[in-house]
Amino acid sequence: MFSVLSVVHRHSGNRGFSDFCTASQSDGTGISDNGEAMKVFSAIFLLGLSCATQGLPDQGRLTARPHPVASQCRGGLRALGLDASRDAMLYVPPAVADAGHPAPLLVVLHGAGGSGQRISERLRQAADADGIILLAPSSRGATWDSIRGALGPDVAFIDRAMKTAFDECAVEPSRVGVAGFSDGASYALTLGIANGDLFHGVIAFSACMLTDAVPHGWPRFFLSHGREDDILPIADCGRHLAARLRERGYRVRFEEFDGGHEIPGPIADEAFRWFGAGGR
Repeated sequence: MFSVLSVVHRHSGNRGFSDFCTASQSDGTGISDNGEAMKVFSAIFLLGLSCATQGLPDQGRLTARPHPVASQCRGGLRALGLDASRDAMLYVPPAVADAGHPAPLLVVLHGAGGSGQRISERLRQAADADGIILLAPSSRGATWDSIRGALGPDVAFIDRAMKTAFDECAVEPSRVGVAGFSDGASYALTLGIANGDLFHGVIAFSACMLTDAVPHGWPRFFLSHGREDDILPIADCGRHLAARLRERGYRVRFEEFDGGHEIPGPIADEAFRWFGAGGR
């Protein structure tokens, strides 16, 4: 069982965010919750630990961009071969490969203790239904670097994976997005704000944290959270984040559901439909 302290920090400045310290725990799949999580949450919360990262101008910025390619990449799930132990996975729905024309692409980020392969396998059915290419990199450590204090190696690896995907696949430039679960959702929110000129849609399943980054563009947001989530409670996390994003002028769709720290199938389907329709 893996536990990670997610520290949400306080900053002022251009569209800064303020939050609180939370603890998150994953069973290693990056998808489901467990009954011991609240004990971990309470114990770490009472420590009152905090950290901060500075919203530097280039923090979290990605340089990869879609460009024309000769043909669509082959269908199925495969590793990109960028790392021997924690690679990035690319999933292309068969219908997308057969059609041959440019398609939407969604970068999906796993929860703490998870991997790109697990979350891509979990979400491939929703991708099939809406014809969305999935790019699922694995974090360099057990979770994403900003959760431990600062953006860095994970941003570089995501950028490298995206460049590889854009070189191989025909992607619609106006339909590129980023999504994630738990720690990965928090990372997706941060990258979405820092790269709103690249990511037109941001999906956050059970997020609770934002790392300050200089905003670029105006992406649209889809947030979901379980009302019975005892790992990252909805009142302090999902509802709070949705309100803060709206205060900053972003368009936000927030879906609450009866459940815990998870991605229910109907929620995944609705999020992918929302992204496939351009965030409407």
